[in-house]
Amino acid sequence: MSKIRAVVVDDSALVRSLLTEIINRQPDMQCVGAAADPYAAREMIRNLNPDVITLDVEMPRMDGIDFLSKLMRLRPMPVVMVSTLTERGAEVTLRALELGAVDFVAKPKIGIADGLQQLAQEITEKIRVAAKAQVRKLHTPVATASGPAADHRPAASAGLGRLSTEKIIFIGASTGGTEATRELLTALPADAPAVVITQHMPAGFTKSYAARLNGLCRIVVKEAQDGERILPGHAYIAPGGQHLSVERSGANYIARVQVGEPVNRHMPSVEVLFKSAARVVGPNAIGVMLTGMGADGSKAMREMRDAGAYCVAQDEASCVVFGMPREAIAAGAVHEVLPLPRIAPHLIEYLRNTAGLSLNRV
Repeated sequence: MSKIRAVVVDDSALVRSLLTEIINRQPDMQCVGAAADPYAAREMIRNLNPDVITLDVEMPRMDGIDFLSKLMRLRPMPVVMVSTLTERGAEVTLRALELGAVDFVAKPKIGIADGLQQLAQEITEKIRVAAKAQVRKLHTPVATASGPAADHRPAASAGLGRLSTEKIIFIGASTGGTEATRELLTALPADAPAVVITQHMPAGFTKSYAARLNGLCRIVVKEAQDGERILPGHAYIAPGGQHLSVERSGANYIARVQVGEPVNRHMPSVEVLFKSAARVVGPNAIGVMLTGMGADGSKAMREMRDAGAYCVAQDEASCVVFGMPREAIAAGAVHEVLPLPRIAPHLIEYLRNTAGLSLNRV
């Protein structure tokens, strides 16, 4: 079996040396080059044809975002961003994911040598995932929170009536999920049911991610807070490093945000969120499994279906990584498997049909 060939791009000689050593320790991968800036990286990519590159953000001569934008238009390939865990780092990393980076690693601000060694397993796992990811050419500029809303989005109101109050949409996602979730949420009308989301993401990034989505969507998007009421027309994102679930309080649903043990090696975990959907919301839940590596949430999604929930998975062709949807499908948890662009319109149509059934029963 051939090794994964990686090129490291970072202006720090120390980081280049550390990442090269971490990669070369793995029996299934090899660092074939290390570049101090995007111009040197461009030549290495042309000459060495790597499977994956790791890319720093702040570099001389051309920053990582400009380089990534050019790369994904001209020679799309799997990229893992290695960015500093700061508010600025979070904003830039989200932009990188919009442009097509597969994933990112948040490197520490201090103690870089020890910090990167502690992140060695995460770094190499993400390189392995990236090597298998479906990467697409960047054709057009990606919308930003300050840009205009997408033209393809449905009208501000879809006339969903009381179904928006009764139903809750639960979304689970991991690798590739930040952009998949963005595409789904921007296609929802203002009167959509509440949406509760677990996206595998570390602490420090989810607040910026929620704010970015809030500027693009007709619904309100925010980082979930413990004890707050779950409202229609709102989306709640699990804070990085904490589990998100839902509970019943009288006639209302509320968010429960808690630190606990990792589940399926993740915190937040889709399993935790979906289990609460099955237990608390039952047939009024709608489950959506988006792109991601692994099997987090697949068993709990089957519990959702068994409790009467309606469940959808993203199809392989539109996934960056098909792991989580594949496992949900294999668990018998899914009613429909759909391309990403069709999921939101399908859910709206499902809700309209459900509304019609509800009215017929009155």
